[in-house]
Amino acid sequence: MAARFYVETLGCPKNQVDSDKLIGTLLADGMAATDEPGSADLLVVNTCAFIDVARKESIDTILALEGQRKAGGRLVVTGCMAERYGSELADALPEVDLVAGFGVPVNLTTSNLTTSNLTTRRTIPVSAAVPTLDLLNLPRPKSAGPWAYVKIAEGCDRTCGFCAIPSFRGPQRSRDIASIVDEVDQLQVQEVVLVAQDLASYGKDRPGELGAGAIVPLVRAVSDRVPWTRLLYLYPSDLSDELIDAICDCGVPYFDLSLQHVSKPLLRRMRRWGDGERFLRRIADIRAREPAAAFRSNFIVGYPGETEQDHDQLLAFVEAAQLDWCGFFAFSPEDGTYAVGLDGQVPTNLINDRLAELRELQDEITARGRDQLIGNIVRVLVDSSGEARSTREAPEIDGVIEVPKSLAVGAFHDVRIVDAMGPDLVAESL
Repeated sequence: MAARFYVETLGCPKNQVDSDKLIGTLLADGMAATDEPGSADLLVVNTCAFIDVARKESIDTILALEGQRKAGGRLVVTGCMAERYGSELADALPEVDLVAGFGVPVNLTTSNLTTSNLTTRRTIPVSAAVPTLDLLNLPRPKSAGPWAYVKIAEGCDRTCGFCAIPSFRGPQRSRDIASIVDEVDQLQVQEVVLVAQDLASYGKDRPGELGAGAIVPLVRAVSDRVPWTRLLYLYPSDLSDELIDAICDCGVPYFDLSLQHVSKPLLRRMRRWGDGERFLRRIADIRAREPAAAFRSNFIVGYPGETEQDHDQLLAFVEAAQLDWCGFFAFSPEDGTYAVGLDGQVPTNLINDRLAELRELQDEITARGRDQLIGNIVRVLVDSSGEARSTREAPEIDGVIEVPKSLAVGAFHDVRIVDAMGPDLVAESL
């Protein structure tokens, strides 16, 4: 009987891609997947270390799985926490058999991890060097659903004041277009969601082969192979006219803009580009080209030095922009980042008040926008029985559309929106 494995993935879509590639490698090595942690010979936790809440969730998950594993089962921790806190994490969690940084998970299939030969806990040290073989290069199995994330690059070259990702993910490393297209073909899906730490900067690190603007031919190449191509995490300064046209042409006019704030002085403190007026002009320009465009963004609340005036500017922007979807997150001080040493720390109770005010406003905007869709006929992709999405909803992060269970999963259908429930919609067959 083949050894069995269980993989738990935490954090962002980019982590899900890493897990999918790890799963593909384990399957190719002859192991079998299981949904029951207690029956697995190998348990892998792909962790997130972006902010404190994510780290706590990762630790809680590791401890929960440790309590469920069978005698002789091996518990392995990989992902961002393993890379960022390798030896420290291993020392703090004696329950774990292996802590492995990026590039190392390919070794999980070796017999010393899946048999009784592993009698003592090991830690693979984190190296500052970029691995020659990392998860970007691994094969990937066919997707279990009608859509899939595809990671087109790893790492980031930006120096945002609040973000520690470049310190452990390393500089940007873009894949070549051919390898991405091959992966898209292997997945056999109806929708591909392109992801990276800095998506629109794809290709800048390979000027001789790809170069700035390479995201445009990539989007067009992918959209030649699947009906829907969606892009997540677009830095606003790289949102060129050519890229906007490519996004609109590929059938999914969905713009996920990484704005973070709108106050110009605060954005400079964040080491970020732009301001609210520029962002509003760009959004208006996109809507003029494509009235059906949908927008998502995320904002940090309580960054050091954020004043009441800054907060008021953000409130005014949210009201003016009328974005379909918004996430608001409390500032999290991260070791090794520029923001840790800044003065002007905002009290937690004030951050919570500002978050509540912004979320209440955006909930009203989102609900009003969803109500306006009632009566419209839209094309949807059915993800699972009774649940679908249109081009306005990204998988896993936005609302969903409830559809009749008679509609085939994995297929496109035209439906009529008949009701709205906050962020979610209800549709009937035509």
